[in-house]
Amino acid sequence: MDTVARLAGCAAALALVFGAAFGVGAAVGEAPVVPVPAAQEHVDEEEPVPAGAAPVPPDAADGLSATADGYTLAPAVDTLAPGRRGEYAFTVTRPDGGPVTAVDVVHGDPVHLVVVRRDAAGFQHLHPEVGPDGVWRAPLTLPAGGIYRVYADLVPTGGPALVLGTDLFAPGDFTPIPFGPSRVAQVDGYQVRLDGRIVPGEPSPVFATVSLDGAPVTDLQPYHGAFGHLVALRRADLAYAHARTDAPAPAAGDRAGPGIAFVAEVPSAGGYRLFLEFRHDGAVRTAEFTLDVG
Repeated sequence: MDTVARLAGCAAALALVFGAAFGVGAAVGEAPVVPVPAAQEHVDEEEPVPAGAAPVPPDAADGLSATADGYTLAPAVDTLAPGRRGEYAFTVTRPDGGPVTAVDVVHGDPVHLVVVRRDAAGFQHLHPEVGPDGVWRAPLTLPAGGIYRVYADLVPTGGPALVLGTDLFAPGDFTPIPFGPSRVAQVDGYQVRLDGRIVPGEPSPVFATVSLDGAPVTDLQPYHGAFGHLVALRRADLAYAHARTDAPAPAAGDRAGPGIAFVAEVPSAGGYRLFLEFRHDGAVRTAEFTLDVG
């Protein structure tokens, strides 16, 4: 089955799921909410992977190297003091050695800088700006000591899509945080549930449902050219996996909810941490999930 056919199947599956859910909501006169037990834990049950879903080789994953396709991520510093507002500065060099300053705007920004500690805690999503010297800069505060992974997600104009990764050190004590499997997140009174089965090596439809104090949120605001932004990281090595929305980019005044649909692609089976950012009432919040895939 080619990629177009698979994506068409994903879209049809999402349409059936959302159509059924919203049909029930319409029948009772309100938007649907999927009830979730207070324990908020949901373990992803193991299922056999379809024969046609061959996993992508692990070395094909993004973010594991500072160099790809002749482009290199070169940070100005590799250490920042935790708990203090600092600045992360870096260049991305082209195959000819010059700095990358012209990039395509993807998801509303030219470069997406993602920072997370090696235990997959402390997720941050930053938006650096380039100076006349060709150096990209973003303010950054590391919450605690440890080793952090930094990803630069960008598309140089005329070049390939890139996710380049490198380490950043924060001196101090470090105690890794264990994360049990969970498909439900609580943040600032919001409850976010992630549904859908992710198949390694296949475009997999997943969707989030957002509620606030038990009521569905139907006025989510646009964020990075969609109504949500989803990042998935493989826990074993923090490989960066892609998730996208296939819907057209919303206008600034558009509103949606409570469901946000994505298509996720992970390179292999294993544990993953997923971070969903959404905007409501002018504030961006991050819901975190932990899944066992495949």
